[in-house]
Amino acid sequence: MAHERKDAVGLARAIAAGESSAEAAVSEALERARGLGARLACFLSLEPDGALARARELDRARADGRALGPLAGVPIAIKANMATEGFETNCASRILAGYRAPYTATFVQRLVDAGAVPIGVTNMDEFAMGSSGENSAFGPAMNPWDETRTPGGSSSGAAAAVAAGIVPIALGSDTGGSVRQPAAFCGIQGFKPTYGRVSRYGLIAFASSLDQVSPFARTVRDLELVMELMSGADPMDSSSLPMGPMRRGPDTVRLDGLRIGLPKEYLPDGLDGRVRGAVEAAAETLRSLGAEVVEVSLPHTDAAIPCYYVVATAEASSNLARFDGVRYGLRVDGDGSLAGMMAATREAGFGPEVKRRILLGTYVLSSGYYDAWYGQAMKVRRLLRRDFDRAFESCDLVLGPTSPTPAFTLGEKTADPLTMYLNDILTAPASLAGLPAISVPGGFALENGTRLPLGLQLVGPPLEDGRVLHAARAFESATSFHSERPPLFA
Repeated sequence: MAHERKDAVGLARAIAAGESSAEAAVSEALERARGLGARLACFLSLEPDGALARARELDRARADGRALGPLAGVPIAIKANMATEGFETNCASRILAGYRAPYTATFVQRLVDAGAVPIGVTNMDEFAMGSSGENSAFGPAMNPWDETRTPGGSSSGAAAAVAAGIVPIALGSDTGGSVRQPAAFCGIQGFKPTYGRVSRYGLIAFASSLDQVSPFARTVRDLELVMELMSGADPMDSSSLPMGPMRRGPDTVRLDGLRIGLPKEYLPDGLDGRVRGAVEAAAETLRSLGAEVVEVSLPHTDAAIPCYYVVATAEASSNLARFDGVRYGLRVDGDGSLAGMMAATREAGFGPEVKRRILLGTYVLSSGYYDAWYGQAMKVRRLLRRDFDRAFESCDLVLGPTSPTPAFTLGEKTADPLTMYLNDILTAPASLAGLPAISVPGGFALENGTRLPLGLQLVGPPLEDGRVLHAARAFESATSFHSERPPLFA
């Protein structure tokens, strides 16, 4: 069996048993990244020399009888907003083109310590601002199921790389749905943990109170292993929770006694009928596993998008102020003055969407508008969290669609930013509330003769990451959607 057809757990076991080698697995991943990855524009850069050297080191360790980590020899991909020493960490922006990180993020280092081998940096929306990958300064990634369509965003390249079988695991960041929505569009698993369960040290910030490092995989057991390895307190990140690593849920795939809430707001009259059908079928599957499905209400769901785009842009305007041409990245001289240099650098370095969000964020934080916009958004954020708290009084998890539609075509929504922003309407609420949530493959829709994946979302109470993953694993065991592959996978 080809290496890329194994999940991470199976591949690591095969390498540890001597049935395969780390060098062979990494070489095959690099070969696919150069070919299929280039075709799909998954990667912004590859690091073959370092990856192969690390793989050979792991093979020598095995030959010497030394113990290997649980991800030994598994090739992984890293989103371009995550620091990995020596890798180009450019956030898919011209303002950071050529910047190589001088240190490694905590979450990346923990996977490397477990034996994982990063092979390169994946494409994304610039500074994680987007829902389609089309805001990358270096061109968009493409969906392996249909190359005319988006793989989602902002973690576009990471999702496409996993779906196309280049790597079994890739790291993305989820701010308002930037891992769950691409997972849905690409037919793979994408998990956003409880805010603070994974250190953000080394993640270049977009919106600090929302950003979460989030993994992609083709199986839930791979997600569980990655979360066990990445999670836990980090003294380098004051927002990380003072807790030990996450532990996986029970091995059983029964859900007896579990109450699944189905919010009426997630199934409005205008929802795509194919998406509605997938959710209803999933509810029946969960019932067959022993769960009870109950109706719940999240009444402020419609306010999530305006709330999110006030909070996120306000934080972005602050976080991106550091990119000024003085300390790192691009510098354009301008008129020779300090202010002129900063203005010219930002004009040349930032793309249109980043400029739009910085301007919006600066506006909502400005004197005379702070209370009317940012202050009100923070009140709505509390209401959204309260909605979930009340829902969880009568259920253990919330079920709904991940995205209101299947993957749309590249260029279809770029002319209308508001239409693009609405792609996050079902994922932003869990982000604003800081809750754990997963997107799992839940079916397919036929578009002009092409099968496109549909994603289902499960959301849990704070710190119940294991419960969310356990339910996802049970659903995975009862369905075959996760095992289907795009034609390019072969």
